[in-house]
Amino acid sequence: MDSRLEHFLARAEEVLERLEPLLPAPRLMVDWNTCVAARWVRDGRSGFLQPLDVSLDLALSDLLGVDAQREQLARNTRQFVTGLPANHALLWGARGTGKSSLVRALLAEHAAVGLRLIEIERDHLADLPRVVECLAGLQQRFILFCDDLSFEAGEGDYRVLKSVLDGSLEQAPDNVLLYATSNRRHLVPERQSDNDNWKMVDGELHPNEAVEDKIALSDRFGLWLSFYPFSQEHYLIVVRHWVTTQARQVGLAWEWDEALEKAAIRWALGRGNRNGRCAYQFARHWVGLQLLEQRA
Repeated sequence: MDSRLEHFLARAEEVLERLEPLLPAPRLMVDWNTCVAARWVRDGRSGFLQPLDVSLDLALSDLLGVDAQREQLARNTRQFVTGLPANHALLWGARGTGKSSLVRALLAEHAAVGLRLIEIERDHLADLPRVVECLAGLQQRFILFCDDLSFEAGEGDYRVLKSVLDGSLEQAPDNVLLYATSNRRHLVPERQSDNDNWKMVDGELHPNEAVEDKIALSDRFGLWLSFYPFSQEHYLIVVRHWVTTQARQVGLAWEWDEALEKAAIRWALGRGNRNGRCAYQFARHWVGLQLLEQRA
């Protein structure tokens, strides 16, 4: 081979090696027979579904103190999975109280019978028509999951989202449902100033139209579930559950006592919040600490 050609090929290979890390990752086709979850990824003006490797070890029984919410969403999901009419759901309330965990536990509960989960970010909800189009005609049942759906003051794109939700959800095939979580009941900030410009016409009070405009967005969801901050008693029950679970997994012998209870309370005070996430994190901390001390 000519030496100049060899030099050219060597240089070309070197350039390709440098460019390869800059190229987008290859798109993987989603095999819904084996894959139970995916994420919608924006790519230019379009997008694609990226398979996710998710854990299905979270059970509905792990979610304590939210029995009513758990039962309502579980019933709605059972209706959906069995082909019966079901509602889009909005889970709103205090952070760390099990909203997202409940959705993931339902996936674990029904994955074997064809339930699938697709994560979609708030900023990508305008792509809902494209996502729905990808799922039409498939035999599986799909929950489109938008975690932490909310809008800050001054953001006007919630009006765009209203029209997108109307068109996408009303025309969605019967194998698609939308579940969303939010820290706000109506997804957008509500202020006293929204009612400052009320007026009376023919004896009827007419609040500022901004209020109705904001509430109309959350009305797109047929099922609203409220989650509230934990009491100390509720928090300690959840701590005990997760310590039991974590200790059993590693074969740690333990018992509940006053010192452990005070440690759990101090942990929550240090974070300024009592919720399920805090309880789970304390359990991992405490069990790990006990194992570390045993090895010392």
